[in-house]
Amino acid sequence: MKRLIGISLLLSLFITVGYSQEEPIPPKRTRAVKVGLFGGFTPGWLFVDVQPINTFLTAGKGAALKEGGIFMTGGGGAAYIMILPNVRVGGMGMTGVLKSTSIDINSIRRDAELRVGFGGLTIEYVFSVREHLDIAVGGMLGGGGMDLTLRQSNGGSNTWVGEQELFGSWTAGAPGNTTRVLSGSFFIWSPTVNVEYALLAWLGVRVGASYVGMSFPSWTVDGKYDLLGVPGEISGKGFMIQAAVLVGTF
Repeated sequence: MKRLIGISLLLSLFITVGYSQEEPIPPKRTRAVKVGLFGGFTPGWLFVDVQPINTFLTAGKGAALKEGGIFMTGGGGAAYIMILPNVRVGGMGMTGVLKSTSIDINSIRRDAELRVGFGGLTIEYVFSVREHLDIAVGGMLGGGGMDLTLRQSNGGSNTWVGEQELFGSWTAGAPGNTTRVLSGSFFIWSPTVNVEYALLAWLGVRVGASYVGMSFPSWTVDGKYDLLGVPGEISGKGFMIQAAVLVGTF
């Protein structure tokens, strides 16, 4: 999943830089036709449904993940393409993590880590409400998904050789210390609405909402083996609220 997100962000960066070369220097802001380019930090809160995952975890004596959403962090940027007035193209990527831990009466510890991430190309049309205040409507297309990492430990010390030696326990398939990674890759689509305000000529802020859709899943175990029978409702899709602190020209 990390490789897929990285490729999406790299492609978006090349496109953004390419379009930015057409910008006049210095860029000018008008109500009729907008120009400029920017980038910045983009936190958000993704309301993903983890109940199907919690059913799976608790059935295996693990602890449920916290419900209510995932805090996401990432970055993004865009540039006005000038070919179409008030249209800008860019890219963004975000990721977030949830964790849980359980310890049973036999001191067996079970950890679960859910990581959701995505990245892609963005395209938006910007309406200028008044000076310094804009509304941007558009969407994102890209790739991403989720990784569910499951770890189990008997709580004992790990040693290079001996009774608790790492390699011997692993090859023997002992239940004491094991790690499995369940990975789902998805096609990402996300309609978005943002309200943006330019605090200064080079500094702006943004708040908005979007729906992150994930389609055409492909699941693997440990990055090598196909994982079959995954319920369709298990994905990182959901509504998201986001904000941003942006630096550039507005």
